[in-house]
Amino acid sequence: MGFAATGFAILFNVPPRTLWLIFIMGALGGTLKLVGLKLGLNIISSSFLGALLIGFLSVRASHFRHSPPFVFAIPAVIPMVPGAFTYRMMLGIIRLTGENDHTLFLQLLQETVDNGLKALFVLSALSLGVSGPMLLSRKTTTKKIE
Repeated sequence: MGFAATGFAILFNVPPRTLWLIFIMGALGGTLKLVGLKLGLNIISSSFLGALLIGFLSVRASHFRHSPPFVFAIPAVIPMVPGAFTYRMMLGIIRLTGENDHTLFLQLLQETVDNGLKALFVLSALSLGVSGPMLLSRKTTTKKIE
């Protein structure tokens, strides 16, 4: 995930001095997500923990490299976005439009809603995990405005 995070950072034209930190944050956040999944946590909790780690690291890195925390956090968390669930949801919606069998329609509807809700809650967990540490430390990280 570190390479994907670095790729998104280059795509977003972040300063080159921040690339190695974004790589490390993306790799650590993705690793924590995978470890959480291996330990039996669900995808939502695991994604939240990975994003929370990225959020805390980005606040520290912003002081170290004198850049806003979102420069580090956003490219590092994008590889954790649940593209597979969203894709399956969209395919389910398309298949629902042409399904005539009532039993198959209900099963397909259940799978589609399940995938859509997983995608929604993972995205919510990612946004809360990344922004939470920044909001908690906001008073100590902003400079005085005169």
